Amino acid sequence: MKKNRQEKLLDLIARYEIETQEELIQKLQENGYDVTQATVSRDIRELKIAKMTTGKGRYRYVLPRRIEDTPSVKFSAALMDSIISVSNAGNITVLKTYPGLASAVAAGIDRMKLHQILGCIAGDDTIFVATVDPESAEALAKQVHDLLKNI
Repeated sequence: MKKNRQEKLLDLIARYEIETQEELIQKLQENGYDVTQATVSRDIRELKIAKMTTGKGRYRYVLPRRIEDTPSVKFSAALMDSIISVSNAGNITVLKTYPGLASAVAAGIDRMKLHQILGCIAGDDTIFVATVDPESAEALAKQVHDLLKNI
């Protein structure tokens, strides 16, 4: 029962922008889990769930980082919400983010360990992603654009 509840909790956090434990309790109850605040608090701590700013002055729960995640062009919804625009210049893809969030997005890109990405440089609200060639930069920009459309 605990394992199923915790799996549902992780699923809900991945699918929705949940800002409070009360919202999480409500979503769990809607899915047939009769939980208390203490249980949800304990689950959050055990699952190492954190809160992250959305860049809009609000906070939401985010899934824990997993070292064993396979590389892909798949960001968490929180990271994708941080990106404002994407453009290219040669073999550089430039991502604009909300202030203060560029480092988190760049870290997510670096964790993907994609062979066509040479590295990232992040400032406060801008990321330069160097790729092996201009085609890779265009492909990366297209993938990010497509992900942004699906949010």
